[in-house]
Amino acid sequence: MSPENLKFAKTHEWVALQEDVATIGISDFAVKELTDVVHLELPPRGKVVTAGQEMGEIESVKAVSDLYAPLSGEILEVNSDLSNDLSNLSDDPYGAGWLIKLRIKNSSELERLLSYEAYQKECQSH
Repeated sequence: MSPENLKFAKTHEWVALQEDVATIGISDFAVKELTDVVHLELPPRGKVVTAGQEMGEIESVKAVSDLYAPLSGEILEVNSDLSNDLSNLSDDPYGAGWLIKLRIKNSSELERLLSYEAYQKECQSH
């Protein structure tokens, strides 16, 4: 996926929407900031999450960071390939490195997310 076509949360999660299912991952910027990712904890299928709520953790050699749900909904799928190979997070963060798929509950929450351009400006201000 091209990041220019995605929406972003200020907490560095990206969203690709297809009808009412959102594929969610973390941005290339976040992966590079974390450096070497050593552990990933994702929510189970069927869990209902609320936008802005913690939904998991990502651990690197230098920090443990929370992952936040950019949208509310029910988790339909978790990228189980990542449990065996975390390299997809850095090698292909907008493709094979996706984290979860979520059936969204409230499409108006998309309005709070940033465009790629706005997200890039947000990253530069850090």
